[in-house]
Amino acid sequence: MSNFVFYDFETSSSNKYWGQIIQIGAVLTNDNLDELDRFDARCRLSPGIIPEAMALIVNKSSPQMLKNSNLSHYEMIRQFVETLKRWGKATYIGFNSIEFDEEFLRCTLFQTLEYPYITSTNGNTRGDVLSLARAANLYYPNTLKNSVNEKGNDVYKLDQMAPLNGIKHVAHQAIGDVAATIGIAKIISKKAPNVWKASMLTMDKTQSLEIIKKELFFCTNEYFYGRSRPYVQTFVCQHPQYQWPLCFDLRHDPTPYLSMPLKELEAAMKKQPKFIRTVRHNKHPVIMNPSYGDKFEEYKVIGTTKLKARAELVRKNKEFAEKIQFIKRSEVEEKEQNKSQEDLYNEESIYAKFTTTEDNKVMPEFHSAEWDKKLSVISKFKDERLQYFGKKLLYMEKPEVLSKEDYNLIHKDTAKKLLSTNNERWNTIPRTYSEIDTLRAKFEKQEDQQKLKILDDINAYVEDLEKHYSSA
Repeated sequence: MSNFVFYDFETSSSNKYWGQIIQIGAVLTNDNLDELDRFDARCRLSPGIIPEAMALIVNKSSPQMLKNSNLSHYEMIRQFVETLKRWGKATYIGFNSIEFDEEFLRCTLFQTLEYPYITSTNGNTRGDVLSLARAANLYYPNTLKNSVNEKGNDVYKLDQMAPLNGIKHVAHQAIGDVAATIGIAKIISKKAPNVWKASMLTMDKTQSLEIIKKELFFCTNEYFYGRSRPYVQTFVCQHPQYQWPLCFDLRHDPTPYLSMPLKELEAAMKKQPKFIRTVRHNKHPVIMNPSYGDKFEEYKVIGTTKLKARAELVRKNKEFAEKIQFIKRSEVEEKEQNKSQEDLYNEESIYAKFTTTEDNKVMPEFHSAEWDKKLSVISKFKDERLQYFGKKLLYMEKPEVLSKEDYNLIHKDTAKKLLSTNNERWNTIPRTYSEIDTLRAKFEKQEDQQKLKILDDINAYVEDLEKHYSSA
């Protein structure tokens, strides 16, 4: 087994394209989850980044901290990347990391001229303790203690789960949340070892897909409306665009669907409950033996023999698989036609197209060059987005290196974005003032003097930024 890198970020905003990582915590462990090394760093806010007030309150980051840290954002990311290179091949794992932290990391690496997909290429794999926690409690109830919300559903929030399960940590501090995540992982590996073992097999998307295709039928789970739900399924085909496995839920008798005309089948697929389900093989699904279906009444009453017979019927019917693919392809084409023609900003374009091999080779040269030489390296990038990010990094780190024309161009564009009174995709100064006013009313009602003091500090910080950019 490879080592694990458990990691967590605190950010200035929940917006992966326009926010900034302000704190990184990461711990390297062996496969027994024993700590081998750690990385813990905080950085300053970059010029042009307006933090969301509530984000700073949650992660206890005062404007003073964000101004006085000895590391710039670029320097912190460089140190983190070099640490990961030194740690070598690993499985990257966090708590809700696949949906949040990893996406934030990819966008950050893209915008700081690093290869974005380090967690899932070059032999690295990734997983998510949140999905493991949900699966563990589904298949082995009470593996983890949870608080319960007003709807009677278990709450899977790290700051609440950790203390309930005897894990001491400092919540909403990156390295503290990493320690809590490792603690939850240790409980799962001990109390639900079959879930832990199964999860090790699906951290690599290729291996995950192979298992789904190879097994006649299997049990997996999805989480929605506050609950984990089991599904005993069999593979039908892959989605024509996303390549995700499309699987048949075996609680349904497949016989009427297999011979349905195309239009009827298309209409049936839009109805609830769904008989075709998507397993996102690249997002660390937990694939269990189909015998786990016996734990759940809807599959237990059908019985393993009938479930197996249904799976065999579906797997033999190639025409059915072709119809499903045709329907999904038509959905994609319709979606493409109706898609908004709204232009993407460079910051939002990570998935619009991959960077080329040639440009990827220039990236290390940019980082190793002296500041006054970086401008000439930027000109080697063929991708205009990378040239833009390179100049933006110079604007943030060493503005004196830029020509007056380039500096003014970036500075005025930044000012225009931050001072905008429109409902923009990024955080603006007017929006932050509005957020502060709303939060102030809330905290005054709660008589929370500590949070009111932080709000005053944030307000003063934003006022300084407003003065700086108003003169652009």
